Order: sequence, then structure tokens, then C-alpha cells
Amino acid sequence: MDFSGWTCPAPLRGRERIVMGHGGGGALSAELVEHVFAPAFGGRALSTLADSAALEVDGARLAFSTDSFVVRPLFFPGGSIGDLAVNGTVNDLAMSGARPAYLSCGFLLEEGVELELVARIAEALGAAARTAEVEVATGDTKVVEAGRGDGVYVNTAGIGVIPHGVDIRPQRAAPGDVVIVSGAIGLHGVAVLSRREGLEFEVGVESDCAALGGLVADMLAVTRDLHVLRDPTRGGVAAALNEIAAAASVGVVLQERAVPVPEQVAAACSMLGLDPMYVANEGKLLAFVPRTEADAVLAAMRAHPLGAEAAVIGECVTEHPGMVVARTGLGGTRVVDLPLGEQLPRIC
Repeated sequence: MDFSGWTCPAPLRGRERIVMGHGGGGALSAELVEHVFAPAFGGRALSTLADSAALEVDGARLAFSTDSFVVRPLFFPGGSIGDLAVNGTVNDLAMSGARPAYLSCGFLLEEGVELELVARIAEALGAAARTAEVEVATGDTKVVEAGRGDGVYVNTAGIGVIPHGVDIRPQRAAPGDVVIVSGAIGLHGVAVLSRREGLEFEVGVESDCAALGGLVADMLAVTRDLHVLRDPTRGGVAAALNEIAAAASVGVVLQERAVPVPEQVAAACSMLGLDPMYVANEGKLLAFVPRTEADAVLAAMRAHPLGAEAAVIGECVTEHPGMVVARTGLGGTRVVDLPLGEQLPRIC
């Protein structure tokens, strides 16, 4: 048989226009940052490409982050765009070990949206900020013509203070590190999808949307030598682990059966042809911890309400640097690759 005319059906990544996958936290997002934004902006602070930038201003170490939220629907089981706008940015700050302090808030509103809806979102945002112990210190509002938006978009930026002696960033992952997840994965993505598509499950699924600053503070009280923290939002656990492995040039080996996937999430993903490892979370974190500190950190996490189901799911290795693999329950090994785009768009 002549194979000379055969072509690979894999999707082409060379594109002249933006597609939804460029916002999905996967390979297309990474390429957009690497080839468009990073060269245009430059700067040392941007080079680590962490969830938040670590800055030094007059001797103080600050974390600075920004995020935009375009979730559809605006309200979903367990939260709303207002909750996401606070918790998403607060958690990005916490992943550098910072104590979140202040937020800015920008509303982009479409002409014709109900004022009562905007008020509900603002109230949810304010309540979430008080729960996270941060203050909304400044903001902005813009309105676009009817038909030129999608109701309500929200942007938040935040600053926090990084304690002395804390150095948490993706490049610090090292062979021998233990990988811990703070609890069950996939809840946020499935909760949003269920409301969007009108799906009903035997057991209701609610988003895990929550502020993780208190959990991180308890972990740092055990040891300040946490190597990496990351909240696996867009692209899920798989994308977050691949980004860390690539940044530190280490391999990651997961024990697939150890990853806590709720039964209702597994059932929904099976029905929809999704992999829970790629589904977004909004109230979970991944921690890369030195093996000597892992037991104490795990105990501290389990003592906190947001870490009660924390579990060790893998380790860092010297083999296959930049690659994440999972050991399956059947004794095999599979590659857990970086997603190209996003399984579920508009979930944060």
C-alpha cells in the first residue's frame, strides 16, 4: 500500500484568527502568550508566567494578578460570576503564598441588561470579597451597545503581600516532590455545564468556587518551603500539571486511582465524553511539596474545611522532563497531555 499521500488528521495550530481555544488555558493559549503577548510586553516580572507576578516595591514583596470572567450562565449551582470574580483573582494571589489584600473591579455591561441582575451580581461579589477578607478598593464601568456584548463581563485585579521567606513558583518543582490535590476535582465545570445545558443528575453538582487564602496560610504555618502551588482552573488538573512540568523541566507521575473524582462528576463526564482531568475547578489547589514536609502539610490541609479531602496523587521525577504520565488501575501508563483548547468554553 502506498502511504505517500496520507495526511495526519490532527488539527492545525497555525491560525490567522482567534478561536475559542485561545482562551481555554491549553496549548493554544500558551502559544498566544508565547508568540504574541510576551514578546510585545517583555519584562522580567512577566517571565515566570505564574498565576500572579511577584514584585518588590520599597522592600515589600507584593503579588499582583488580574483576571477576566465571561462565564455563561451568570448564576450557576454553587456560585455566580460575582463569586468567580473575587475567588479567581484571590486564589491566583494565594498561589504565590500571598495574603490577598485589595481588588479592583471592572464591569462591562451590555445596553439593555436588567439593572436588578447587575445588582445581584454586585451583591454576590461584595459578599465573596468579605468572605475572602479582601477590600474592593477601586473600579470602572463601561457599557457597550445592545448586540455588542453578552450581558455582563467582569474583570478584577488584585494585590497581596508575600511573607518573607516564601518563594513559590512553577520553576521550583523538583524531583522527589510529592504532588497533593486539596480535594475532589471537576465540580465547577460540571456544575456550570449542567445549568447551561439543562442537564439533571441524580445527585446535584455544585461548583467548588471558594477563596483558598486561608488554606494556603495554614499550609505555610507548617512550612514556608512549599515549592509550587497552582489552582487548576481552565484546562483542569492536566493543564496545570503540564505547565508546571514544562516550567521546571521535571517529569510528573500520577496515580490515576488516587485522583479524587466524585461519582457524579465521573458519571457526567462519561455521558458527555469528557475527561475529569481536563475539567475546570474554582476552589481546589495543587501543591508540590518536599517529601520530608508532605505528611505535615497534608495533615494541615485536611484540618481545614477546604482541604478535608486532600490527597497525594503523584510525585516529581527526573524521567521524561516536561511530561505528565498517569499510572492506570490496570497497571498501564498513559500520557496526560496539555489540552489543545478547552473542553468546556465560557466556564469562568
